[in-house]
Amino acid sequence: MTGNGTKNIPANLLPYISKQHYHRYTPIEHAVWRFVMKQNHYFLKEIAHPAYVNGLRDSGIKTESIPKVEDMNTSLSKVGWGAVTIDGLIPGSAFYGFLANRLLPIATEIRNVQNIAYTPAPDMLHEAAGHAPILLDEAYREFVRKIGEMGSKALSSKEKAQVFMAVRHLTIVAEDPNSTPEQVKEAELKVTEARSKLQGLTEADKVSRLFWWTVEYGLIGELDNPKIYGAGLLSSVGESQSCLKDDVRKIPFSVEECIKTPYDVTKPQPQLFVCKSFDDLVAAIDDFASTMAFRKGGTESLVQALQTDNTATICFSSGLQVTGTLADILINDKREAVYFKTKGPTALAYNNQQLDGHGKETHRKGFGTPIGRLEGNVVLEHCSLDHLKALGIEIDKKVQLKFESGVTVAGIVKDILFRNSKPVIISFKDCQVTYKDQVLFDPAWGTFDMAVGASIDSVFAGAADPDAYFEWTEIEDTEKVVDKQEWNELENLYEEIRYIREGSIWDEQSAAHIGEVLAILDERYPKEWLLRLEILELYKLHDASHLNVNAVMDKLQNAAWDLSVKQMINRGLTLINK
Repeated sequence: MTGNGTKNIPANLLPYISKQHYHRYTPIEHAVWRFVMKQNHYFLKEIAHPAYVNGLRDSGIKTESIPKVEDMNTSLSKVGWGAVTIDGLIPGSAFYGFLANRLLPIATEIRNVQNIAYTPAPDMLHEAAGHAPILLDEAYREFVRKIGEMGSKALSSKEKAQVFMAVRHLTIVAEDPNSTPEQVKEAELKVTEARSKLQGLTEADKVSRLFWWTVEYGLIGELDNPKIYGAGLLSSVGESQSCLKDDVRKIPFSVEECIKTPYDVTKPQPQLFVCKSFDDLVAAIDDFASTMAFRKGGTESLVQALQTDNTATICFSSGLQVTGTLADILINDKREAVYFKTKGPTALAYNNQQLDGHGKETHRKGFGTPIGRLEGNVVLEHCSLDHLKALGIEIDKKVQLKFESGVTVAGIVKDILFRNSKPVIISFKDCQVTYKDQVLFDPAWGTFDMAVGASIDSVFAGAADPDAYFEWTEIEDTEKVVDKQEWNELENLYEEIRYIREGSIWDEQSAAHIGEVLAILDERYPKEWLLRLEILELYKLHDASHLNVNAVMDKLQNAAWDLSVKQMINRGLTLINK
């Protein structure tokens, strides 16, 4: 966790927080971090947005070793943000929830050497080297917070959840060095199968695409000379160079075009969107937010929530909020929702605070209520106590309420709950609720708590009061901290070179020891290129005329490397020679 603790993080996000076990990072992983960060500092200074270049300089993120998340949290706290550690790929609603709360979720794993140019799995390089530096820019972080808020409230679907699980499995398999090509292929097929069951785009899909083409893969500036600001590009040694070439189409940014365009996390993107400024991004997503259920409300939004089969909050015009899983919506001939029911634990809230006596324990089997005005165009939430009495709504008095929709509530008033001098819940005993020939509530079922509200103003994913609705118990971390990490031979060789590099003395003993390391590499690790680059860097810095320099250069330049490795070697050599 971070230095800020967990006290200000909503309960529904706490299960996704993990710990950064810093001692587990191997010397090879630190070398991977160092290689990418040196590349970023050098190659991105001309092609990245100045906000990123400045942020990389001012963030305090070091080049030589993987950062500690607590240090990143301290850096981001200066601008009102923070950092939390998470365990790999998490559900979109949780990821966006962190951003909405001004927290950068950071996956603490780091890609292996085979995926050094790019990995579809979230890792420290993507989060720390991609996302964190540019968040120091005020306009940009406000954009990220707003899109986080939209994403955390976006309604999804059951099928979308299944796609997430398949993609998560794929990222794990793709990053695992022990995975076979057959296992990767099988994981890819599962993603394809899950996606084939999707029908149309949910709100979550739309926000996901918008996030991908901006925060992850966005370009900014002029169409013919854009700069990079997307974290996916900034953390990809390969794609940060290739994305600006002419074979990658550059499209003027628009929310509509981004939403129309799918993406593939496993491949370089064939097109990218170019926005003019971060202010334009903020204005564009504000317009888009007005089309979402949390801003629109109404019957359409209720139907969307029903399709999610997950926790959602329904907000009445009275301010009352109902959190639960929708089970049914009664729609009249005018295609208007007149009654809805939830299933399972349901809670009622006002102003995002759960109401006493209306938590999940009270409504553990669900909740049902009519929506709308009473006959005579009566809006109940506008009624004062005297007005309610005039309508016959008094405690211990029997009353029959007829709604314009045709729903009828008949029973004895048990209680009236007010907020700001207006009713939000009217409770009945011996109550029957009917619609035409349907019985919606029977007196034998107990107390009927009726929500007051002429309309549904907002519907969003998640809970109105997450801390009260979701249960979470912190699990004590009992893992024993290992003082002495056990590394294999190659990892120990990396550590020896790192020790020499970070030492203040270069002498004959150092040079001789490097020669011994090279001999082991030549004998046992002919395909090891990254450590050879680090050795060459030391020679160039301290003894450029050493006899081993030409041998290392020859191996790096002329061996039969894979094309992707050859590209990384050439970039490394460019940096060393500079």
